[in-house]
Amino acid sequence: MSESSQRATRPFLATCPRGLEELLADELRALGAEPHKTTVAGVHFRADLEVAYRACLWSRLANRIVLSLLREENIERPEALHRAVAGVDWSQHLRPGATLAVDFHGRSEQIRHTRFGAQTVKDGVVDALQAQGRPRPGIDLQRPDLRLYAHLHRGRLTLGVDLSGDSLHRRGYRRDVGHAPLKENLAAALLIRAGWPQRLRDGEALVDPLCGAGTLLIEAALMAADMAPNLGRVRFGFHGWAQHDEALWAELKREAEARASIGRKRCRNRLYGFDQSPPALAAAKSNAMRAGIPALIAFSGASLGQLRRPAELDEEARGLVITNPPYGERLGELPELVTLYGELGEGVRRAFPGWRLAVFTANPDLGHRIGLRADKQYSLKNGPLEAKLLLMDVQAGAGEESKTAAGSATAPRSEGAQMFANRLEKNRKRLRKWLKQSGEACYRLYDADMPEYALAVDVYDGRVHVQEYAPPRSVNADQAQKRLFDALQVIPEVLDVDPGQVVIKRREKQSGKAQYLKQAATGERFQVREGRARLWVNLRDYLDTGLFLDHRPVRRMLAEMAPGRRFLNLFCYTAAATVQAALGSEEAGGAVDSVSVDLSNTYLEWARDNFALNGLDPARHRVVRDDCLRWLETARAEFDLIFLDPPTFSNSKKMEGTLDVQRDHVRLVTLAMARLAPGGTLVFSNNQRRFQLDEQLTERFAVEDISARTFDPDFTRRSDIHHVFLIRHREVA
Repeated sequence: MSESSQRATRPFLATCPRGLEELLADELRALGAEPHKTTVAGVHFRADLEVAYRACLWSRLANRIVLSLLREENIERPEALHRAVAGVDWSQHLRPGATLAVDFHGRSEQIRHTRFGAQTVKDGVVDALQAQGRPRPGIDLQRPDLRLYAHLHRGRLTLGVDLSGDSLHRRGYRRDVGHAPLKENLAAALLIRAGWPQRLRDGEALVDPLCGAGTLLIEAALMAADMAPNLGRVRFGFHGWAQHDEALWAELKREAEARASIGRKRCRNRLYGFDQSPPALAAAKSNAMRAGIPALIAFSGASLGQLRRPAELDEEARGLVITNPPYGERLGELPELVTLYGELGEGVRRAFPGWRLAVFTANPDLGHRIGLRADKQYSLKNGPLEAKLLLMDVQAGAGEESKTAAGSATAPRSEGAQMFANRLEKNRKRLRKWLKQSGEACYRLYDADMPEYALAVDVYDGRVHVQEYAPPRSVNADQAQKRLFDALQVIPEVLDVDPGQVVIKRREKQSGKAQYLKQAATGERFQVREGRARLWVNLRDYLDTGLFLDHRPVRRMLAEMAPGRRFLNLFCYTAAATVQAALGSEEAGGAVDSVSVDLSNTYLEWARDNFALNGLDPARHRVVRDDCLRWLETARAEFDLIFLDPPTFSNSKKMEGTLDVQRDHVRLVTLAMARLAPGGTLVFSNNQRRFQLDEQLTERFAVEDISARTFDPDFTRRSDIHHVFLIRHREVA
């Protein structure tokens, strides 16, 4: 290629993640390009071939550098797309025998699928070449000689040759990516927004206290060492392009290699990465080695609580702390993250006063838990997530730390958080004597005592189960989340439990065909004791835990009533009540046999495990999978003691129709009473707060409302949480 051809400017498009367009335009300008228009996730610019090659080699922000061949309007139909593509002289770009791939983005009313759009572009190229008597190109979607870029939006077609090949964010050093990796060009953008280029020129240090696979540190080191981010790439898209100038490319690469050699030797910036995960640190070290800068970064194993200023940095040293902590995309991750963000703030205040802190998070409300005010923030996308880069100065002594009883530092509490903590302490004090006397290890500590903190907090033998009642629309969602974070901050502190042992779920009113779905699939269960029974509970995988704590007194009563009796448990759930009835008391024993009926295979397996845990004979204590209404209609056996505890509402796909306890309880009770032996007792319970027992039942049977006697001290605040009735046959005179 002639020198005049090299120097002639052409139109190009550089693509990038959304939100980086202005930064990319500045970067291209610094590389010698002439940006003239930014668009969503892209910058149009003019440049000669040398600058285009430089952009492929040196751009830290771009995804692709595309040589624009065509920009045409009114492309709605596939025929118009084919015609526009076929009008390009492809012999100038595709060598004989070369392979081809097309990346198509966008759509129109007539072109609705990217695969169809790509096929149409490919057909246009093939037809144009064959019309010139040239051979048909082969298709190679993985490693083509030439990759075309096509974008269609609102009838405007942009078509060009992708000079990049693979996306430029794939530097080649990151084979060990760790969990939820940050893309390399986004990491570079965060560093630029945080002011790292100027700070490295001033000789400052950089620290990532949650470094993971090390992407932020490696990108920072590449900048500090004046290394082209794609220097290690073997092949670019332009290598298979018919107009590629290998001599020009070789010259630019030699220049970049020389700069890297000098830059690594001259670099005086200190970079430090900390993480408590050994696999993450191993991945980070391997990535740094492949990036060619292992000597520039010191990696150490440390938690945020162990974060300290590196010994080689004197007290006057300044720098940037930058990190991308986890965001908590799932509700269940929040307890640990609220603590983590608080520890992050406390750690940097302790170790790096006077430094600059940059935190990238898709949950800015978690960012507030750091306890430092962000004086600047940038909105960016991390994949599909809306995220923000929060920039803040670390003031010496900012956010005075509080102390736990053990004397360790904790994040400062807001006024609301302190009020919530005080209430938890008050409730613990109120329940202390009863818990000591009863020996109960599973109890409710808090149940929306303060309306602003609409939570239920249950303790399960050292673990904590938190249920958030979904706030009504009249409550500001941001304020509700702030209060939730307040609560999640203080619960581990007050109860002295690890945040990883706190599980959070949200309870919302179910309507229509909505059902409580499985929350997770950890299979993480553990044993708890209740009276003589041992029971399996699972705090994470389901909305409920396997043990309804408010029914503890009812289960205790059933154990007292069961000795020598035949026991039936309808809607048995995990059959905790059956276990108590079967075990009975040490003096009198338990039920002689039992039947437990439920429609859920999951809960019946759980019930069998509870039976096995307590040594119950499955021949005497049977579980039956069936719709309880259907089972009652066909059953013939009699029972001396029946426990009927239906859900408030159910529309299981396995049921015939739906179940509404207020609507259907007369039928349920009547059918159950048909199975009750003379002199026996039906214990009818439900959790419909506004439940009203139908008068026709009190007319037909002897009914005693014992609800008030079925609350232990941990549930006395909510006298309507359940209703319990003893129902017997009337004696015949």
